[in-house]
Amino acid sequence: MPIEILMPALSPTMKEGNLVKWCKKEGDKVSSGELIAEIETDKATMELEACDDGILGRILVPEGSQAVLVNEVIAVIFEEGEDGTSYEPSKVELAVVTSSPTIHVGSLTRTQEPIQGDGPSERRNEDQKGLVERIKASPLARRIAQEKGLDLADISGSGPRGRIVRKDVVGHGQGSGQKRAQPGSSQSAFIEVPLSSMRKVIAQRLTESKQTVPHFYVSTDVIMDALLTTRAQINEMLAATGEKLSINDFFIKACALGLQAVPEANVSWHDTVIRQYRSSDISVAVSIDGGLITPIVREAQTKSLRELSADMKDLIKRARNNKLAPHEYQGGSFTISNMGMYDVSSFSAIINPPQSCILAIGASQEKVGVIHGEISKMSQVSLTLSVDHRAVDGAVAARFLQEVKKHIESPVRLLNI
Repeated sequence: MPIEILMPALSPTMKEGNLVKWCKKEGDKVSSGELIAEIETDKATMELEACDDGILGRILVPEGSQAVLVNEVIAVIFEEGEDGTSYEPSKVELAVVTSSPTIHVGSLTRTQEPIQGDGPSERRNEDQKGLVERIKASPLARRIAQEKGLDLADISGSGPRGRIVRKDVVGHGQGSGQKRAQPGSSQSAFIEVPLSSMRKVIAQRLTESKQTVPHFYVSTDVIMDALLTTRAQINEMLAATGEKLSINDFFIKACALGLQAVPEANVSWHDTVIRQYRSSDISVAVSIDGGLITPIVREAQTKSLRELSADMKDLIKRARNNKLAPHEYQGGSFTISNMGMYDVSSFSAIINPPQSCILAIGASQEKVGVIHGEISKMSQVSLTLSVDHRAVDGAVAARFLQEVKKHIESPVRLLNI
């Protein structure tokens, strides 16, 4: 019997994904557990494995399709010797139901949702006689057509079995899917860039954070001279190995030890309880194409600066290639966001729920101040801790910042001796 392959939910927050490419083509033999496709989520590109042995009989969603909803049928596996002539997925999709019956297809069970006027892969318009017209179109093509005010019935599809895909809508009539101000209007010319899956999730989570989490902020300045000197000496020692410690590596270790010293700050809010963590799992904000991601250094308090540095380089490389697994960026007990490399003197970051704290690190700046009673030039960095007041009080936040400052200004504390 035919076995449907559905768009999988590869993370708890995933509602849709992009089908990057098919690693098999129609007619190829597949084995259970064999790689058949690559799926792009809001954070990473994941591998999709076959759920059973057989022949990849039909590919219903072509590679390159975007915004494919979770649980949409993307392909069908047939048993060997089965030609699939009797299988027609549209019969299931077009069935008009008033409830949500369970449909058994091969070894897979799924629930058919009541048909709405505009489903994930089919559009149905009822004419005056009550007839149902079916138009095949990808979710992205449907969305662009709606934004441009186009009728899909007027567009010819170039995809499999006449399916309308993005390029068909973009190339239909005048315009490119990016809106521009009309000539002679008072507006300056502009374009509208479609939202990526990552940008949608960032917008949703950060809006929710600012609206529901009572932020407060605690700031301090730290003197960096001792750390800069220590870092230069260590990097000189490591020159032959090609290793090089970053300032961020020192801050990760300082925060990890600070959380161990002030465990009341190493917490997350869960409505009915406050969860306090034994380990310092540090999320680090990393800028990538289209947004940012926060890979996690697990048990950072136990690792040397060299180990932290190696872990971060690996995580950053794979993050920018969309190769992180969900467990490598989901979770964490505390976040660091460093914008010092962009010459930002100071800023306040938005908390990443359910975490309760995020540390914003500014650029190192040359200043003149009094050290041990003498006027001296120094390098100084501004730190701002954003805190969820539901879980962490001001005194706790202040004690944590004091611990971080103590370790940064006396970096020998960060060395595993």
